[in-house]
Amino acid sequence: MPYLLDAFYLLGLLVLSPWLLYKALTTGKYRSGIVQKVFGRVTQVAPKSPHHLTTSPLQHRIWFHGVSVGEIHLLRQVVARYRQRHPDHLCVISTTTDTGYAEACNHFAGMAVIYWPFDFSWAVRRALRTVRPSLVVLAEGELWPNFLFAAKQQGVPVAVINGRLSPRSERNYRRLGPFARIVVRCPSVIAAQTEEYAAGYRALGAENVVVTGNVKYDGVEGDRDNLKTRELRHLLSIADSDLVWIAGSTQASEEAIALDIFRRIQPDHPNVRLIIVPRQNDRFEEVASLLRDSGVPYLRRSELHRTSHSVVPSPGHAVILVDTIGELSALWGLADVAFVGGSLDGRRGGQNMIEPAAYGAAVVFGPHVWNFKETAARLVEAGAAIQVTDAVTLENAVHHLLSDEDERRDMGSAAREFVRRQQGATEKTLAVLEQLLVPGTLAKAG
Repeated sequence: MPYLLDAFYLLGLLVLSPWLLYKALTTGKYRSGIVQKVFGRVTQVAPKSPHHLTTSPLQHRIWFHGVSVGEIHLLRQVVARYRQRHPDHLCVISTTTDTGYAEACNHFAGMAVIYWPFDFSWAVRRALRTVRPSLVVLAEGELWPNFLFAAKQQGVPVAVINGRLSPRSERNYRRLGPFARIVVRCPSVIAAQTEEYAAGYRALGAENVVVTGNVKYDGVEGDRDNLKTRELRHLLSIADSDLVWIAGSTQASEEAIALDIFRRIQPDHPNVRLIIVPRQNDRFEEVASLLRDSGVPYLRRSELHRTSHSVVPSPGHAVILVDTIGELSALWGLADVAFVGGSLDGRRGGQNMIEPAAYGAAVVFGPHVWNFKETAARLVEAGAAIQVTDAVTLENAVHHLLSDEDERRDMGSAAREFVRRQQGATEKTLAVLEQLLVPGTLAKAG
């Protein structure tokens, strides 16, 4: 089976190679960590922290994996609590994307950070032999068969945490027929966010599935006066009298929609500031070009520096493009109105609306939120968010919320209370992981 998968992957790589080469040459993507990814030659698996330098080779080693920035953010809370409970264990963090790697290096200082190997049999086997994990923890459930088969062969348990199953993912698994059943049965446990996701995994053939809740509710910042948010408020010259509308994690077309709405509502709200935060860093130039062509005065976050900046935002810079990575979480703390992107185009399934809700922003999102289906529905039910159907209803909602301070305040209070009531999934998740760390699962010395 692994060799058939290798042949399939190689064929796909051959077909895509012209496009991958073009992207690598023109954007720099796919270059970083290529040796680690293709050959499994992972590095820096030894602990960087002096506290761990004398640990035994039989020490528990836990390999946490998050595909990109969103999953790395999710792991911050889990890893922090795990290390508090098990300070003598070694944690290794892996990720797939360049942005995820940068975020992991930033947030997991002192821990080994590596690139996840491509799912070639030779790469995953070598990576597993090098890391020698007692347990592999996959955030949200990206299941690669060769890795799962190799882990099983080497006696390494694999856990999926905060598991979710989008309609698209479930359809793709079903197309694989009996092979899907083999794959979803490989993890030792799948800790799903909701009973609906758990039922989806079970329908595919997974056996050990539990419901632990959504870890993303835990550890979210709710204090608008936190240091990072205060720094950004000063840096962006956000006045107390300003009304801040943030369009965050946006995808193609959503920036243009937000900009058009802003131009129409600004005469009624001259103190409104629009902050646009695209989801992907490779679209920063595209969005900058859109703003430049619009003629609306705007400023790029990258032109500002925390210490001394030559460009000072002013009321003339009513639109700010955040072309940096990792600042949206703190930026949400500036929002009076928060539009959560990836929810209008019907392709992405929405992004995380928990963070702006925790800050007490008036949250708005589109109709396509299957990635956060339960959260979105419950926020709306609690009067803590508004779900719109298209650009027209988005404009109506934003205009209404900017005009009605009482409505904004009531929605924000309801959102904060909703988030508070959902917390606790991290402790349930850690309890599940600890059950897998039993005699016989210690990392092999070698």
